[in-house]
Amino acid sequence: MSFHLPALSALLMAAASSAVRAPIYWEDLGLTRGINLGFFTIRWYSLAYLVGIVLGYLHLSRMIRRPGSPLAQRHVDDLFFWCTLGIIGGGRLGYAIFYGPQLFDHPLDLLKLWQGGMSFHGGFIGVGLAIGYVCWRNGLSFLRVADYIAPCAPFGLFFGRLANFVNGELWGRVAGADVPWAMVFPDRDAGPLPRHPSQLYEAGLEGLALGLIMLVLFWATKARWRPGLMMGTFVLGYGCARFTVEYFREPDVQLAEFAARTGLSMGQWLCVPMILIGLFFAGRALLRPSVQPGRAMPPA
Repeated sequence: MSFHLPALSALLMAAASSAVRAPIYWEDLGLTRGINLGFFTIRWYSLAYLVGIVLGYLHLSRMIRRPGSPLAQRHVDDLFFWCTLGIIGGGRLGYAIFYGPQLFDHPLDLLKLWQGGMSFHGGFIGVGLAIGYVCWRNGLSFLRVADYIAPCAPFGLFFGRLANFVNGELWGRVAGADVPWAMVFPDRDAGPLPRHPSQLYEAGLEGLALGLIMLVLFWATKARWRPGLMMGTFVLGYGCARFTVEYFREPDVQLAEFAARTGLSMGQWLCVPMILIGLFFAGRALLRPSVQPGRAMPPA
């Protein structure tokens, strides 16, 4: 029995080509960008923010019922209001500063949240300022309050990233043939090539995985008795998760040259200080004595 090399090569190439799966097309998933009411469309992105904030509020209201809570329900209500302002105001200003400085040429465009979107890092700063204000006004410990806010943040991150996917935005880099879940997104800037659905990666890491870690730390351990540990863990965890996913996420068009020149995307550069801050506060909390009922709390 003899083999002919040309025929064998053709057979192997045909087998290999048949093994390569066709990419998934985002448009074939039947997703919509919101709920069309005829006269108005409620965007999924807006609903994601709303659901995340409400779930965070409800969870925080339940957390403070545990012994040793540093805040009361009236403080939770204040935080709900001021943190919402911090998320929206900080997120929008952060986007303009870090990703779209051209928006400052027409300041009214800052109010058009659908043009460009929001920045997590800006929202993070805005929430930090909101927590600081509420703590200053009520004489509360910033670190202990931040520890209670930290487990609530992944709710919004999870739903926000899912909304990014449903909107077909913030897609990933071009994927190889070995990624069977690669997807072609409809945006003209994405082109016809299959890409990583990096929005789902972020939802899984920043939202689901980090959220589970934070919930376990609060409800199943004594982490809340170490001021700064919960907050430090969240900041460190988010920084590491986002830094990793950025390798699969396509940099913003206006910052593609910046990413190529520096070797890191803007998102990764913004995560570096978060990782350092998280390490500092988590390590500091572990080295200092814990706060138990009946014991004096060390200074923050």
